[in-house]
Amino acid sequence: MIMRSGGASSSGAPLANNEASLPKLELTDIGRDFGSFTALDGIDIAFRTGEVHCLLGENGAGKSTLCNLIFGVHQPTRGFMTLNGAPYAPNGPHAALAQKVAMVHQHFSLIDELTTVDNLLLGRKFGLVDRKAEAAKILALAEEFGLDIKPHAVVGDLSVGQRQRIEIVKCLMQRPEVLILDEPTAVLLPDEIEALLKVCADVAARGSAVVLVTHKLAEIRKIADEVSVLRAGRIVARSTRPAEDMNDLTTAMIGRSGTGGAFGVASLPPRAPHARSRMVREALQIDGLSFFDQTGARRLDKVTLTVDQGEIIGLAGVEGNGQSELGSILAGLDHPSEGRWFVGGKELTHAKPRAITAAGAGIIPEDRHKVGAVNAMTLADNLYLNQTKSLTRWGLIDRKRQTEGATSLMKQFDVRAQGPAAPFSSLSGGNQQKAVLARELMTPNLRFLLAMNPTRGLDIGAIEAVYRSIREAADKGIGVLLISSELDELLAVADRISVIYRGSIVGTRMASYDNRAAIGSLMSGTATQ
Repeated sequence: MIMRSGGASSSGAPLANNEASLPKLELTDIGRDFGSFTALDGIDIAFRTGEVHCLLGENGAGKSTLCNLIFGVHQPTRGFMTLNGAPYAPNGPHAALAQKVAMVHQHFSLIDELTTVDNLLLGRKFGLVDRKAEAAKILALAEEFGLDIKPHAVVGDLSVGQRQRIEIVKCLMQRPEVLILDEPTAVLLPDEIEALLKVCADVAARGSAVVLVTHKLAEIRKIADEVSVLRAGRIVARSTRPAEDMNDLTTAMIGRSGTGGAFGVASLPPRAPHARSRMVREALQIDGLSFFDQTGARRLDKVTLTVDQGEIIGLAGVEGNGQSELGSILAGLDHPSEGRWFVGGKELTHAKPRAITAAGAGIIPEDRHKVGAVNAMTLADNLYLNQTKSLTRWGLIDRKRQTEGATSLMKQFDVRAQGPAAPFSSLSGGNQQKAVLARELMTPNLRFLLAMNPTRGLDIGAIEAVYRSIREAADKGIGVLLISSELDELLAVADRISVIYRGSIVGTRMASYDNRAAIGSLMSGTATQ
């Protein structure tokens, strides 16, 4: 049953199937203001022992703020919380952890220069540490919950998905009574997602309350005992039978009717087939690229790929098969060991990022925080990172022009923030991603766009907006290489899909759902061209 609210409390009386479960954590009339902006208002919600409670809502709806209040990152402006029936008011994450409330953040809190073990022991162990013994304990815990980690690897050398798993293990080390997970599956593989959902179920079954923020309706259908929908900082709907209420939950979330779909691309109109022609100039040409990492391991093996002007090529593959390395090379962060690559006919094999941008390449990296933005700068500064010279006069930036341009881009790409002067770090994940997309699509003389997992952590509405913008760019003649771990997204958006396996392109298929099984076989290495 879905219960709705026009903005007031929607907690209501629990249904019969919830009467046996006791509230572990309760929030009553919680509100949080940031200056004149109200992020949360009138939140009444209970997270119950032995249950997985999912929070659903658009980016900027207040989900992360609510999680951060529970974890002590922020304190409520009004209202109160109770944990196991006693007042709960953590003045920081350390206080929350002391009461066995743990959180897996959407954005990582790891130190890249340290190993996995050192990151996990940081602040827990002092003096001499037997790293071998501690690594064994950590591995045992990870294996208990089906999570694969590398205890002695340097975190900065790991993929996004591998780092996410470390964050999850860090929380599980607390044996938490309340476990909060903010978009934890955004970078995980399908089998890893299944393992994580099992982790949620296991933690709940052991007497904890699990709070899961996710935009993936398939996950809600599988795991949620209860769902609360946030919109504009208020709870607008609640369901204790989410598997039966998917359409209503989606409508409550985005404020309009629609099927929602699993990935937010269901409402996009079919893309006209891209006609390949010898007369069409290639936007991107990759010729025999190979790459060896610092250990001498071959990560890319003679990769050859072309993207025509106006074409969207999807690159599919199980994480860790060379996608990240290829993206780093095309962004100028690494250089190939062998081979060459070109944008619009201009060779950029050993070019630096500035030269790649000048050649007309827009880059949307897989980690917007690490390499895609400067969080300490304003939204306006981030929107014009690649066009600073166009705003500079006598060595000074024309702030009026910058503000006017940023305001226009915010409107064009639906970037929601307090204004152009807002710190980039204050934006929700979805709005940060839309800002990065806006900047890269406005690259002067744009010919080629690299988009690496551009919808990571985004809600249904934001996913639709991102792909609509990418399609519009392709319709204007820009070639797009779309790297995504979501095969259904690639099938819905791309013209062709190339599959990378163990660093090599093992096959290319037209982006048709009829080819889904064949593409999946190529991804698993069980089929060849």
